[in-house]
Amino acid sequence: MDIRLANETLASRTARELANLSLAADPGAYLGAEDDLLGRFGISRPTLRQAAKIVERDRLISVRRGTKGGYFAERPDARDAIQSLARFLRIKGATLADVIHVVRPVSEEAVVAAARGRTDADIERLHMFVAALDARDTPREMIAAELEMSRLIAGMSGNPVVELVMEIGYSFGREENGDLYADASRREHTRDMQRRICLAIIEGDADIARLMMRRRSEQFDAWLAPSRAAEDRLA
Repeated sequence: MDIRLANETLASRTARELANLSLAADPGAYLGAEDDLLGRFGISRPTLRQAAKIVERDRLISVRRGTKGGYFAERPDARDAIQSLARFLRIKGATLADVIHVVRPVSEEAVVAAARGRTDADIERLHMFVAALDARDTPREMIAAELEMSRLIAGMSGNPVVELVMEIGYSFGREENGDLYADASRREHTRDMQRRICLAIIEGDADIARLMMRRRSEQFDAWLAPSRAAEDRLA
């Protein structure tokens, strides 16, 4: 006998079955009303609701109330995973510079994939992003632009691992990023690099896209160097 299953609570078993039901369906698919699932699993309403909370926490279902409500299949994305990963990295003492060092080669491959596999819809989104750049001139707006561009490129790469790694890179150090963009000249330089990267992807020039992303990473390294030196002196 499987000891794990023997010791499993009814709510835990129901949560597992509910998760499997979601995974067998397409994201957003209707799984049934609460009464439907009560009959399907043969459990009480409190047990179903307890199980639903467990599965909702894992972003595998959403529960909507009202006349058009019910249980719907969901899927976690990179932004859900990143919260746990970022906490783990901080506990381990990782810095933004550490993360950028690892993200750099991934981001270069991502822009290459984006340039080679771009669609008309991708090009339109990139044009819209570039058109709005000049209006984004505060540190907060610059951080938002960095995250938006990262997600656009990662999504265009077609690789979920790239999405996760790039999300780590641009979400890990939001507080530090605010300091990076405190200077107006840095914000202008960042906008220029963003513009060059996006235009290279739009034009399908993978080599230029890679070069621009590499130069951008090198610039971040240069900006972070004084902070690392100060930390070393305090150590």
